[in-house]
Amino acid sequence: MRQSILFTNTLKESPKDEQSKNAELLIRGGFINKEMAGVYSYLPLGLRVLNKINNIIREEMNNIGGQEVHLTVLQNPELWKQTNRWSDEIIDNWFKTSLKNGTELGMGFTHEEPLTQLMKSYVHSYKDLPAYVYQIQTKFRNEKRSKSGIMRCREFLMKDLYSFSRSQEEHDKFYEKSKDAYLKIFERCGLGNNTYITFASGGVFSKYSHEFQTLTDSGEDTIFVDKTKKIAVNKEVYTDEVLTSLGLDKKELVEEKAVEVGNIFTLGTKYSEPLGLKFTDENGKENSVIMGSYGIGPGRLMGTVAEIFNDESGLLWPEAVAPFAVHLVSLCKDEADIKKADDIYNNLIAEGVEVLYDDRIDASAGAKFADSDLIGIPKRIIVSTKTLAEESVEVKQRNEKESVLVKIHSL
Repeated sequence: MRQSILFTNTLKESPKDEQSKNAELLIRGGFINKEMAGVYSYLPLGLRVLNKINNIIREEMNNIGGQEVHLTVLQNPELWKQTNRWSDEIIDNWFKTSLKNGTELGMGFTHEEPLTQLMKSYVHSYKDLPAYVYQIQTKFRNEKRSKSGIMRCREFLMKDLYSFSRSQEEHDKFYEKSKDAYLKIFERCGLGNNTYITFASGGVFSKYSHEFQTLTDSGEDTIFVDKTKKIAVNKEVYTDEVLTSLGLDKKELVEEKAVEVGNIFTLGTKYSEPLGLKFTDENGKENSVIMGSYGIGPGRLMGTVAEIFNDESGLLWPEAVAPFAVHLVSLCKDEADIKKADDIYNNLIAEGVEVLYDDRIDASAGAKFADSDLIGIPKRIIVSTKTLAEESVEVKQRNEKESVLVKIHSL
């Protein structure tokens, strides 16, 4: 990608109506655009980051047997009435709309009901189970107050996987696999060192649910962390009884602010029973399917990465999710040197390197370096008349202050 034709531009000033660091940096860097409170568009740079996060999630979900689908946003109220989740008094964040004939519809905020209904067409016998189905799809939640940039939105992407098992034992085995898969996702996205499996309320479904909480001062949750055991407890269930059941010592726990980047729940037969999702076992007995739910918000994850990986100059993307691997910055002005810089760009592309090429002629060196810092690509390669005279380029890592001279043939 040549920066001279890149669709977006960087901004010098921070947006006045944003309080969160992630929104400030992502808007200034040209990654996202705020359409209204809690609603953001992803621009070319931002979409590249988001897609890399999505692909990491896909790979890890596929590795544990997940199969991807894409369900509808528009929802039939009759289905949701069967589980008592259509009423605004029960679920207060529905977005609802109407057809021209007056028929009321919902815009999906989650998908337990529609996927359970869909599975009734494909699950009949024990031979049809287990099944693990997921999607990465737009959700709508009518939040009273949308804040924290792309970490809390009214319109957002969610990866929601649902497990369908024959027994509690079969469910529990997959549930533990999903924990490991989630930890791999956060590790690959650069958050592994400060993300903790956190025990939270399981509601009516199970003794606990499990959140994945990443430490950050901008987090909305309070958790108590045992950094040796690498687990935490959400403040909502922080009692002596819970600590005892988990084998945790209060003296070893540290209170931290954190943002929830994922969660997993045991659902049991909460949805399969009212919606009639059953299977016939080996003995001919009919049983309700045991279900689980596993969520990650890719945009929320991207916002958390931006919230944590930055400095006074801009973003510091981890390599796995950076929009490009290399930011090639040309300071060349005369035609011959520009041609050499173009050759370096084309050679890197030919070698399969993802490159953002700052080929702008009218931008000063200072402006180019400031933009490069703000965008936060891990490696910067600087081409100038001075370096070309030595058949070299300057190479600088985004998180380091000094650059080194490297021969062009060594790139």
